[in-house]
Amino acid sequence: MGKIKFGTDGWRAVISDEFTFENVKIVAQAMADYIKSQKFRLRQGFGGQAKIKGKKSELYGKRYQIVIGYDTRFMSEKYAELMASVFAGNGIKVILADRPTPTPSVSFNIKKKNLFGGVMITASHNPAPYNGIKYKCWFGGSAGKDVTDSMEKSLYRSKVKFLEKGQAIKKGLFRMENIIPFHLKFIKTYADMKLLNKAGLRILVDSMNGTGCFYIEEILKNSNNKVTTINGERDVYFSGRSPEPNEYQLRSTSQIIKKKRYDLGIVTDGDADRLGVILPSGKVLSGHKVMTLLLLHLLEDRKKRGGIVQTICGTALLDKIASKYRLKVFETPVGFKYIADIFNKENILLGGEETGGVAFKGWLPERDGILSGLLIIEMMAFRKKALKKILDDVEKEYGSYIYKRYDLYYPVDRRKKLAAFLKKRPFSKILDKRVISMKSYDGFKFILEDGSWLMLRPSGTEPKLRVYSEGRSEKEAVKLVEFGKKFASGI
Repeated sequence: MGKIKFGTDGWRAVISDEFTFENVKIVAQAMADYIKSQKFRLRQGFGGQAKIKGKKSELYGKRYQIVIGYDTRFMSEKYAELMASVFAGNGIKVILADRPTPTPSVSFNIKKKNLFGGVMITASHNPAPYNGIKYKCWFGGSAGKDVTDSMEKSLYRSKVKFLEKGQAIKKGLFRMENIIPFHLKFIKTYADMKLLNKAGLRILVDSMNGTGCFYIEEILKNSNNKVTTINGERDVYFSGRSPEPNEYQLRSTSQIIKKKRYDLGIVTDGDADRLGVILPSGKVLSGHKVMTLLLLHLLEDRKKRGGIVQTICGTALLDKIASKYRLKVFETPVGFKYIADIFNKENILLGGEETGGVAFKGWLPERDGILSGLLIIEMMAFRKKALKKILDDVEKEYGSYIYKRYDLYYPVDRRKKLAAFLKKRPFSKILDKRVISMKSYDGFKFILEDGSWLMLRPSGTEPKLRVYSEGRSEKEAVKLVEFGKKFASGI
């Protein structure tokens, strides 16, 4: 296997260290082998389950099978072209994005054009030295473990087949296209544009130098909102930040919003599938709060119904809302591929992660930071209230739930020691509160007698340990995280 390993969402590695041209071609060949191994008929679309006989798959003649997009990172366009050339060398017809593209645009084009799947060259929210490869399935969402395991098993087994760009285009195996307009057009039909256009808000959009670019501003250009975009241009260093919309990375943006008195801050991450939200005070909302707002908007304002999916590090607040509305709740390991799987099997209204990635009924089993941001604005317009007032109403009805997260550098050997220790000697008490249950299927989550919790979980994309907590007050949540940090640092 070498160093290539698919994690929480695809393969990610440091550019020019493990993420090399040679390794990208090896991954592309493994993906091509997987694609060729599948036996789905075109008659029902690539998602149809009817099998065909024989050892070799049909590649459906003149139809394009795969779409490839890429983000704004260093050399992403070259890596995408390499992927396309390997696919073309394997006889797989490719649509290659002609510019940096949001991940949800790739996913939407898979469904829109009835393609077999898609690839996104991105390391999402990871720091600038990283790049990565995400594979998206026929349904327009993250590949499950069965798919990525199959790809991993194919690594190094086949000689890389490669067709240069010019030859591939000449043979009709390769074309370049701006795939973003299809996605933006759909967003304008999903969102209530009449409501958005008369919201009358001053909005600051921070695209974090990623693929969100100026698209929210473009969508709202004919409205009575005043939308200002910062960091909308490509910068492979992301203005010195990691393109992750959290409190730490958004300190300067928060100051701008507070100083210039914007009504709202909307932030998209490196590949525009996650959302960050900032209040006029400069406070950055947790992904849990973002999910809560979006859920309540769909339930109470749009009058939609369905189940809820969140990960093991999700918030008890969503459970409380689900109880009120008698909604079914599903819990998964961290990774949107698990959420997508449940979307494909159940009637789901909303599914999301604590990092601000959310999918909705009537969309795809896929995160979309641009659409999520517009729905937050739509909620404010529908209720004719400032976001802080909406949040105050939520807290008044459901109580206070404060979430915290801290990341520690944590190499693999320490992860193994930590896991072995907690399996053998799990906490029975934390900060003088009794542990009433423990979940250990993805990290270790300890739920305390008052409903607060602490979780320790290794990252699936970086050499880090995530320390999460949720308490009924800021002080309590901070104390829990500090306890987890201190304990993990001593292992």
